Amino acid sequence: MLTGLSAFPLTPLVDDSVDEPSFVRLVTRLSAAAVDSITALGSTGSYAYLSATERERVAHLAVEHAGETPVFIGVGALRASHVVANIKAAECAGAAAVLLAPMTYQALTPNDVFELYKTVTQSTDLPVIVYDNPGTTHFTFTLDLYERVAALPGIASIKIPGVPAGPAQALERVNSIRAVIPETVSIGVSGDAFGAAGLNAGCDVWYSVIGGTLPNVALKITRAVQEGRFEDATAESERLSPLWDLFAEFGGSLRVTAAIAEFLGLAPNQCLPLPIQGLDESQRKSVAKVVTGLGLAE
Repeated sequence: MLTGLSAFPLTPLVDDSVDEPSFVRLVTRLSAAAVDSITALGSTGSYAYLSATERERVAHLAVEHAGETPVFIGVGALRASHVVANIKAAECAGAAAVLLAPMTYQALTPNDVFELYKTVTQSTDLPVIVYDNPGTTHFTFTLDLYERVAALPGIASIKIPGVPAGPAQALERVNSIRAVIPETVSIGVSGDAFGAAGLNAGCDVWYSVIGGTLPNVALKITRAVQEGRFEDATAESERLSPLWDLFAEFGGSLRVTAAIAEFLGLAPNQCLPLPIQGLDESQRKSVAKVVTGLGLAE
């Protein structure tokens, strides 16, 4: 279950409320594309901006409309008790696993983070995915902390940041993590520009932002690696360089992915939660040009 392509859909908003029809449309699109799993309420799903009630509703919608596709639910929150409450809601919704980022306002110590995951694994029988994304959480895992957390019962996967670009360096990075965690714990790459490199280096799963809006693009890379066509995966990722460049130019993947979904009619205009403004008109035209030029208007 924790292998292949895990697609992260947006949670579109309209008039400061979750746009349920648009969210359902995104989820059913992913299920129809046969992604390996769907991760709702990840960073792409704007979980940190939603109320507990909204998150519970989104979790139920995701599971209800995903068909046979396993659904993982993001449960991160600033307080451990709120995390546990989110887990209980995810369990009630029928989640197959939970994704936990160590959210923080005050800076967290490694021991804080370890104790958080310990609390969580003692609170649920669901598989737990460790979410290491210093760009959003402002916390960086060390190899030692990977080892400590991965030894906890119930930890099933670690979502790592993008790997080094060079194949040898990427392989070294993945192997260094593999050496300190149990073989039952999968390693997942994030940072879409590094998806092919991470999978080629031995990551088990690609936790993909773009896969949540353009699943066929991400599946093409994922299936190529699974079939041993490593050069094809690299070539396809390189073909998508103009898209990855937009992520870098416009402050990350979220705003660009939202603009793509809006351009394709999958989400309403200005679908991100305020105060996130999204892209301006000139930037949106750049996104539309790249999407059209790459033949991504699925």
